[in-house]
Amino acid sequence: MKALIISDSHGYRGSLEKVLKRAGKVDMVIHLGDVCGDEKFLCDNAGCEVCMIAGNNDFNTGLKKEEILILGKNKLFLTHGHRYYVNYGVERILEEGKSIGMDVVLFGHTHVPMIEKENGIFLVNPGSVAYPRQTDRKCSFVIMEMDNEENLHFSLDYLN
Repeated sequence: MKALIISDSHGYRGSLEKVLKRAGKVDMVIHLGDVCGDEKFLCDNAGCEVCMIAGNNDFNTGLKKEEILILGKNKLFLTHGHRYYVNYGVERILEEGKSIGMDVVLFGHTHVPMIEKENGIFLVNPGSVAYPRQTDRKCSFVIMEMDNEENLHFSLDYLN
């Protein structure tokens, strides 16, 4: 199983087109919020199952604020991150993931990519496919793959 994880596209359809092309065939697309009106475009063009949650800029979309996905033996918590003040650190979101028994916490909001494992929980932020904020200012995304033993592997990639 191969999934594309993106966040913070902020209605920039050109970036969505580029990242879908760059990722190639995937089994699932996970968008962690701030889709900003491109929900239908993403569903129509992904070619697979799409899971999206609302970010702080997604108004009146009907998207869930948070979601739990079960992939094989793995429990994944999807949230945009702003409700856990991720701009100031990952302590609150890590504690939430731990308290609800997650193996993986996926979040966005900071526009800065990260893949870390703390206290047995993966913390994964794909950054932004439209407005990156890390030092090199490269639009980023994450590919998540599940092997035959249902272990998850994460890799960070860039559009430019």
